[in-house]
Amino acid sequence: MLTKERQDLIVSYINEKNAVTVAELMEEFGASAATIRRDLAVLHDEKRIIKVFGGATSISDTDVNTFEPSVSAKAALNIHEKEAISKYAASLINDDDFVYIDSGTTTLEMIKYITNTRAKYITNGIVHAKKLLEKGLNTMIIGGRCKPTTEAIIGPDCIEGISKYHFTKAFMGTNGISLHAGYTTPDVDEALVKQEAVKHAYVSYILADHSKFGKVSSVTFAEIPNCCIITDSEVSKNYSSKTIIKNVNEEKK
Repeated sequence: MLTKERQDLIVSYINEKNAVTVAELMEEFGASAATIRRDLAVLHDEKRIIKVFGGATSISDTDVNTFEPSVSAKAALNIHEKEAISKYAASLINDDDFVYIDSGTTTLEMIKYITNTRAKYITNGIVHAKKLLEKGLNTMIIGGRCKPTTEAIIGPDCIEGISKYHFTKAFMGTNGISLHAGYTTPDVDEALVKQEAVKHAYVSYILADHSKFGKVSSVTFAEIPNCCIITDSEVSKNYSSKTIIKNVNEEKK
């Protein structure tokens, strides 16, 4: 099969499926991983598909975001939804838990509702650490490079620090949730930190309002089954068949 012919077929296949993995394309077209990745890179540059970590998505059917809004901009979005999600998340903390709190506006909101003083808390959020200390909670902060737009600590030193711990619970933020791309964020360095935190947690919770579903950012940090989801509205059964999802508003109906 000629390269151009294969690439045209790949675009058609992605448009039909909405999102695919490199492994799927390898099987479908009988090509090596290196060949598929080269094709995806070319098609991405031609703006015919969107290349994401581990695969690709359709431009027409998937909202792919590479822009990271400021903390203040994100804090102003879906305020009531974040409040309901964060209240429920905080209620999950038990005595003697060792809790990782990811940087992000919903996880920051969660700190307002934390009442457990026996648990230990560790975070890569600069403001998060300050808020935890103000509440008199047992607080640790991971060392590393500071990212101004998200006020998060990232980088190799941060990842190395996280790798030494084993959390009972991790509360994570995300920019997008997709069946095929998983949980995503625009920044590679931040994704690597999130990935390490999820890897070292007994159970991880994604705190995400309804607007995050069906969206894809540049980098995947975890697959859908790797985390539970706390959200504010009913989601497709395609998601609930892959992981545990708590709709914080279901009891109000």
